[in-house]
Amino acid sequence: MRYCRHQAVNDVNPACTCPGRRQGPQALRESGINDCRLALVVIARDEAAGIIRCLESAAPFVDAMLLLDTGSTDDTVALARACGAEVHHFTWCDDFAAARNAALDLSRARWNLILDADEWIAGGGDHLAETVLGADRFVGRVPVTSEFDLQGGVESATSWMPRILPAGVRYSGRIHEQPRSDLRRVHVPLRVSHAGYRQTELARKRGRNRALLQRALAETPADAYLLYQLGKDYEIYREYPQAMHCFGQALDQASAADSFRHDLVLRMLYSLKQSRQFEQAFRFAEAEMPNWQHSPDFFFSLGDLLLDWAMENPATAVQELLPLAESCWTRCLEIGERPDLEGSVHGRGSHLAAHNLFVLYDGLGNRERAEQYRTLAMQLKADG
Repeated sequence: MRYCRHQAVNDVNPACTCPGRRQGPQALRESGINDCRLALVVIARDEAAGIIRCLESAAPFVDAMLLLDTGSTDDTVALARACGAEVHHFTWCDDFAAARNAALDLSRARWNLILDADEWIAGGGDHLAETVLGADRFVGRVPVTSEFDLQGGVESATSWMPRILPAGVRYSGRIHEQPRSDLRRVHVPLRVSHAGYRQTELARKRGRNRALLQRALAETPADAYLLYQLGKDYEIYREYPQAMHCFGQALDQASAADSFRHDLVLRMLYSLKQSRQFEQAFRFAEAEMPNWQHSPDFFFSLGDLLLDWAMENPATAVQELLPLAESCWTRCLEIGERPDLEGSVHGRGSHLAAHNLFVLYDGLGNRERAEQYRTLAMQLKADG
């Protein structure tokens, strides 16, 4: 059943006649009346800028919305209640899993959809239908597309995250927490967008994750996933030597089966390039190449590395480095888009690769080939 949308059930609303109004939230939970098929579960703190978008995007597809506030000083709580969310409060203890689990403890739904306050459902809501979330229990991994600022524009990268959980599944991990469950993982193409990597958001949250990651690594220093995440934090803020150190340690500990290894390799390659360590980056790419023949992102990143290297070594550029870059971007077009790969950037298997080939041929003075790839880039971008 759907709880009252007029106001959160833990507030008094004289106009409301739903069971939550008559019995109160504690009695409601104890009686089981609040049982429903699917609940949205969000933890938040000072997320007034995005909380309405988050909740309104999910409201048509869920039967209840629960928000656990961890200490907001802005209008997050009031805005969430105005959207129809049931709001509860939690004393922050530097542990995201503890907060997630406290929020899940409030849910009486058979399934829980987990979103962050700076995320929203961008499409595919039909994949939350009864026919999908039936009696068969699984952990649903959904594509979360993060926007980020790059060279005056906005690009996007996709990660597959476990965000649909059956009742009873809980989290572990102080930060970048993961569900504890042996249930099979199922890809559910519910499309979620994330704005947390835009420059304004990064500036607002700077330092928060790093401190928690360092504390978590003090407890489990060989955790490849935490090392990868700490390296990401350094890389995002352009601290490349520290990023490379963490990525190197993560590569030593990660297995070939780890889903984040694809993004880890790309970020190591990027950090080496940004540090102007071109030869080391190229040797690293050569060693990894057999593992990523299916990845347009790998060949795109390698092409970028070769182009930057060519700009610093004009003597070898035309004969050696630029032909290799050309072959990399051509390979991207042959592979096509692979949004199923962790950290994949939209366009690297299509219009971005074609654009780079246009720039390459234009710089070499080959106007005919340049125009061919300029036209192709525009067509691929229009096709989506």
